[in-house]
Amino acid sequence: MNGSKASNQQLIRDLLVLPSQVEQVLCPPSLYLDQVAMLIRDSEIKLGGQNLDWHDAGAFTGEVSAPMLRDLGATYVIVGHSERRALFGESHADCLEKAKAALKAGLTPIFCVGETKLERDANQTLEVIKAQLSGAIAELALAQIVIAYEPVWAIGTGDVATPEQAAAVHQQIRALVAEKDKSAAETIRILYGGSVNGENAAGLFKQPDIDGALVGGASLKAKDFSAICCAGA
Repeated sequence: MNGSKASNQQLIRDLLVLPSQVEQVLCPPSLYLDQVAMLIRDSEIKLGGQNLDWHDAGAFTGEVSAPMLRDLGATYVIVGHSERRALFGESHADCLEKAKAALKAGLTPIFCVGETKLERDANQTLEVIKAQLSGAIAELALAQIVIAYEPVWAIGTGDVATPEQAAAVHQQIRALVAEKDKSAAETIRILYGGSVNGENAAGLFKQPDIDGALVGGASLKAKDFSAICCAGA
């Protein structure tokens, strides 16, 4: 929940010069989707939503549907971000329904999973991620989604997972996907999210199962976001 019309314009002006071989997806608050769509219309930058309702339309005041996101030019949408799960009580079933709605509308869901510090300290990381992903693995076309591993203990805290810690979980996620669809496991993109910045991005991207980043605070600063994109080029 950041941004303004003026700051969005300045940020995107700075981002338009980034390496084109790196796929970039901007997910602004829904109020600014139309503005951002206009600002990036002549670029290769893609547009995404931060959240969606699984209903197409109806008496759901304040919600945003997948068809609405598509109407504004979005091709991606974040599903099940840890803040949505923790602060707004979204269940595994809710996240699955949102991902289904996104795919139905032609959007690529960026499906988020991750454990808390208490869960990691209790060696429950894999168990937690299995539970979060079970519905998606059972019911979604896995070749059509993106998975984002975001350890909750690393989001906005500065406590980024080491490249080795992150890679170990990414490898486990890919193995879970392979149990259902070996072909999808080879092509699915698994992003890392959690205090990614220009200094640690290169080390993360060197790991074989880390395909990119779900960037939070650093995406609000063109210099920091540029460094992350250049690390992935």
